[in-house]
Amino acid sequence: MWGILNICKPFDITSRDAVDHVQRLVRPERAGHAGTLDPLATGVLVVCVGAATRLIEFIQARPKRYVATFLLGRSSVTDDLEGPVCDIPDAPIPTRAQCEAVLPQFCGEIQQRPPAYSAVKIRGRRAYALARRGESVVLAARSVVVHRLEIQRYDYPQLTLAIECGSGTYVRALGRDIATALGTAAVMSALERTAVGDFVIEQACELRQLDHHSLADHLLPALRAVDHLPRIVVDAAQRARLQAGHSVPGDAPGGNLDAAAVDEGGELVAIVRSPQVGRWQPDRNFLPS
Repeated sequence: MWGILNICKPFDITSRDAVDHVQRLVRPERAGHAGTLDPLATGVLVVCVGAATRLIEFIQARPKRYVATFLLGRSSVTDDLEGPVCDIPDAPIPTRAQCEAVLPQFCGEIQQRPPAYSAVKIRGRRAYALARRGESVVLAARSVVVHRLEIQRYDYPQLTLAIECGSGTYVRALGRDIATALGTAAVMSALERTAVGDFVIEQACELRQLDHHSLADHLLPALRAVDHLPRIVVDAAQRARLQAGHSVPGDAPGGNLDAAAVDEGGELVAIVRSPQVGRWQPDRNFLPS
């Protein structure tokens, strides 16, 4: 058994809880998610099963879409409602036009400081673990990419944004920094991930729907993880060569670019790379079903 599950993670459970639910259904196969969601967040959680766990990095690299709501004029050590929330005395009330005016500076490649309560590691320890012990945690800023940032609704203090961003972007931190640019503070009060690449919320299954009987109905082909890669079709002889670790000839551009090798039935055989023009080298193979 191998493939991908597009799950709608419910409110107030961890991503690990969702994976554990799947793991109990697919034993002895493995299961792993392709990008965590905080307990207070809902929406698309992509879970890979069996050999498809070797494709997690390809899904993680896909753009993500969110709808996030922030409460302006408030602050929290966690940048959301999980920590104690404090009202900012005499906080300014920005207009919608003022909110729209600051958004462009948070689009494109930006520098972002992750929240202190995050899974970023410091000297081998998670930042949130250090912060919970009362240690001062100040993380270095790093480059992230925000593709799109639009106001969906604004009714002070609630500001709801539609966001499309790259891997590693903290939506909580985005709201925090937008509020700072407006001369105030903000906490995230709701977050829904509406898409990870081509995995969209409209096609996600409810976690409670997944059991031993329904699992097969919701398991998507592993090839969906690499739909964005170029695709090459290999015959039986070429498949055997790839699975033996040998390269095969083809329309390879060189430059170590990735492609998905599929058999004549459309099943994923291998992820291949083009170390040189005209040759595909296997990077990771998948056993025949």
